[in-house]
Amino acid sequence: MSPRYPLKSNGIKEENLRISMRENLFKEALLNPSVFPVTWELVPGRGAKESAQEKTLSLAKQAAESGKICALTLTDNPGGTPAMSADFMGSEIVNLGIEPLVHFTCKDKNRNQIESQLYALDRAGVRNLLVMSGDYPVSGYRGRPAPVFDLDPIHTLQLISDMNKGLTYPGVKGNIRHQPSIFFVGAVVSPFKATEAEQLLQYYKLKKKIDAGAQFIVTQLGYDARKFHEALLFMKQNNFNLPIIGNIYILPYGAAKMMNRNELPGSVVTDKLLAEIDKERNDSDKGESARILRAARMYAILKGMGYSGVHIGGHNIKHEQVERIITQGEALASQWRDLIRYFDYPIPGGFYYFDNDSQTGLNLDKPTNRQSRPLDATVGFTYGFSRFFHNLMFEPEKKLYSLMKKLSGKVTGTKIESIFHKLEHWTKVVIFDCKDCGDCALIDVAYLCPMSQCPKNQRNGACGGSFEGWCEVYPGKKKCVYVRAYARLKKHQEEAQLSKNIVEPCNWDFHQTSSWLNFYLGKDHTSKRHSGNSSGN
Repeated sequence: MSPRYPLKSNGIKEENLRISMRENLFKEALLNPSVFPVTWELVPGRGAKESAQEKTLSLAKQAAESGKICALTLTDNPGGTPAMSADFMGSEIVNLGIEPLVHFTCKDKNRNQIESQLYALDRAGVRNLLVMSGDYPVSGYRGRPAPVFDLDPIHTLQLISDMNKGLTYPGVKGNIRHQPSIFFVGAVVSPFKATEAEQLLQYYKLKKKIDAGAQFIVTQLGYDARKFHEALLFMKQNNFNLPIIGNIYILPYGAAKMMNRNELPGSVVTDKLLAEIDKERNDSDKGESARILRAARMYAILKGMGYSGVHIGGHNIKHEQVERIITQGEALASQWRDLIRYFDYPIPGGFYYFDNDSQTGLNLDKPTNRQSRPLDATVGFTYGFSRFFHNLMFEPEKKLYSLMKKLSGKVTGTKIESIFHKLEHWTKVVIFDCKDCGDCALIDVAYLCPMSQCPKNQRNGACGGSFEGWCEVYPGKKKCVYVRAYARLKKHQEEAQLSKNIVEPCNWDFHQTSSWLNFYLGKDHTSKRHSGNSSGN
């Protein structure tokens, strides 16, 4: 069948060339030290042709015409509820003449769907991505949906990095290599954590994200100037020479109250700040001017402090309000040090990575002494038991290692293999609540199972949603598995282990098979990573 409209023979190639040659103004601005780019967050909302989607496009058009906003960030099902795909909305916004920055979450899809989604974005010319774990699903059609967290942000960053080089995979007649994509990809870090364990875990994971290919960093949401400075100092001390964007949220009382109650995981509003916002509601404009001024002051502080740009968000924010923040922020930028006192909102008893600089209200460049601090979680007897048997059975220089390796080779493929697997599984169910994935990550998380103990199945560190040491999904009921792992390792001065190796995603070829056999036979991620020179699970 002939096409409805005539096409040039090279029409598709020309379109691909046009997309690849189009300037990425967001990337250019962010990498230019003399430019301070502003991004504005839009929420596509639930539906396809509802008022929320039309409003998003209307605001995007205003932003494109104004020239003051460098990119529009698009959220991906915030709060764990369904909404219009940020990907498709991003492809529409490209046509308006402004760069979209798509929130690319790792939830609700397996690795194949993630790869497919990236192909579609690349095809549409949507190049700027902010990779994150994503909120745990809360509601959906006829009930709560099944949570899917197959890849974590670090695995996804690795995939995108490989795609930027030209993804290679095996084909029938040898390896196939795709044309390189041109994604500009960022990651998220939260400096606003209350406990030592949570904060160090954020920075450990940040290192892995950068190693995996993150090209810029965006902070999560908070209002403590000293914490903003902490993230900047940490980046500099570790020679992480990437642009970092500060997060500014225009904060009304309703949202502040929810954040204060930890109903929006990853966002921090202290009692002191909430009380101030409560008073502002009595102003003649119901606190709007105070909200804009607060955001403008944050803008000025972040610019003066050395951030590369700012991200502005807020519920039902108008374009004129964003412009006011930029204008006022620029006017205040020269006096940013005098504004630090307006953002003195520490979490009571909260942890800071650096010592306090009482003269500036920020930080000295000296890390605080953490060794004398108490552990943020209890260390049960099973940890010592696990360390003992690990050293006995899974260290190559130990006699039981050689014995187990020989035994594994003999039982594989025989009727005894099933008995061996059941014995292993029952033992690990009792001690670790094992889910029988067959690609065990116990050694990577201080003998805690990330498949059963983490609702998001994170294998490379904590997500950003924990609060005062508690799991995002079970606040007040269940400690974050990585907070527990940090405490276990810190007891032996080994907590930095959590920053080192990037743990591979679970290989589902091994589901409901013996992880011990997979280790000793060199199949699982641990044995491949260490090539027999270190330990297993």
